[in-house]
Amino acid sequence: MRDASRPPNGGPPIGGTSVLGEPGAVQVLVEPDRTRIVLSGEVDADLVGELAEATAEAQRQSLPIEVDTRHVTFMDSSGVAFLARLSIRSPHRVRLLRVPPTVRFLLEVTRIGELLDVEDDVE
Repeated sequence: MRDASRPPNGGPPIGGTSVLGEPGAVQVLVEPDRTRIVLSGEVDADLVGELAEATAEAQRQSLPIEVDTRHVTFMDSSGVAFLARLSIRSPHRVRLLRVPPTVRFLLEVTRIGELLDVEDDVE
């Protein structure tokens, strides 16, 4: 799913200023009792490789998975597919933490939110 306000070549928004979004990032933190995946910036097709690596690492750990999305500024179908893969492959229900409105909208529209536990009040 492409942001309709951007041209296909990824240039500046159509009819707007040339403000570029924050590049996306994926970080996997393995803790004794869970695997936490932290997403930030634009979660899109540029991160497909990193998202696949994060999925594989989380599967290897076989611990409960939490995905922190508080710093996500944009998400396309690549991010939605990542969340769906995690939820299907994990033996535990995946927790999605600190969900911004952009991500919440996609969870509702795609109904992927039904496969995840969405929690906003996390310390």
